[in-house]
Amino acid sequence: MVTKEPPASVYAASKHAVEGMTKSAALEAARFGVRVNAVAPDPTDTGMLNRFTGTPQRKAALATGVPLGRVRPHFVTGQVLTADGGKTAG
Repeated sequence: MVTKEPPASVYAASKHAVEGMTKSAALEAARFGVRVNAVAPDPTDTGMLNRFTGTPQRKAALATGVPLGRVRPHFVTGQVLTADGGKTAG
């Protein structure tokens, strides 16, 4: 996710770090039979989203870009989880 708001670089870096750490931990733990995964949700209705959008109107506008039309935690749909034993992590 790339945002144009002022602290976006720190936010974006933390999101990329989670992806990299997940892949590295998966490769390190594989020899022990341990699986490591992460969930990367899109904007979800939280206090952080309220601070980011600033107004109910801006939050509603953000939701219009989501096919389900909402930004609630239970909106996962149409996703494919690649189950390849860690091949794409390497």
